[in-house]
Amino acid sequence: MRRKPALLYVTDLSYEARGRRYGDEDVRLSARLGDDFRIALCHPRDAAALMDAFDAVVVRNSGPVLHHRDAWEDFRARALERGARVFNELSGRADMVGKRYLTELSAAGEPVIPTVDRREDLDRLPPAAEYVVKPELGADSIGMEVVPADRLAGLALGLDAGLLVQPRIGFRHEVSFYFVDRSFQYALYAPDPARRWELEPYAPTAGDLAFAQRFVDWNTIDHGIQRVDACRTAEGELLLVELEDLNPYLSLDRVDGATGDAFVAAMTASLHALLA
Repeated sequence: MRRKPALLYVTDLSYEARGRRYGDEDVRLSARLGDDFRIALCHPRDAAALMDAFDAVVVRNSGPVLHHRDAWEDFRARALERGARVFNELSGRADMVGKRYLTELSAAGEPVIPTVDRREDLDRLPPAAEYVVKPELGADSIGMEVVPADRLAGLALGLDAGLLVQPRIGFRHEVSFYFVDRSFQYALYAPDPARRWELEPYAPTAGDLAFAQRFVDWNTIDHGIQRVDACRTAEGELLLVELEDLNPYLSLDRVDGATGDAFVAAMTASLHALLA
């Protein structure tokens, strides 16, 4: 009998996220992957010590890295040194390495929420009554603050401050596009902007898919899962909110059985390709 490859599946089953059930999703998804792989679940703090015994490491719902920054940096350094196979691949240049990519894409004229990280660039932002200030290494809205326009000039912005500033814009809804490798799988949206995680299936237009695909293609991950989060403005334009390329929650409980099966099949194929 052919030996099944062994996967170390990194997850924090106890992490409590608003509107999301990390543990439930990972228990179900890891069980599905068990048809093709031998699976062992571990906490992010233990990944570096255990990874050498496995053929590949799958980083899933491990929670915000800032809660275990030292353990993540140790794991990343060891994995890169050993040439370990990691899913998602550690070559990502979006949320995996912080949110400064938003300033780069904004400066390049890409369709993202306008973003700056230096005081001298504040005049590049469109006028707004309020602005959103967030840490470059933030997640789950941790450390995010909404400030009125008259407070903006007093912020301690600079290359060493680690802060990003964006105008607070009104939007119709948020929508997320889910990809395995560079292939689109499904989309979900939140009809009520006040309820970000009350998601429903979304049928994207060709223009919507082209929007999402441009960011997946911009990124440098060949094997992994990416979630393109966007908002639709009052004028109907899509703007990138973030490109989650480290451990995106998948909301698989919000899709139908056929869509879920197709996603698992795509992820399984991607893992086999990574191992090959």
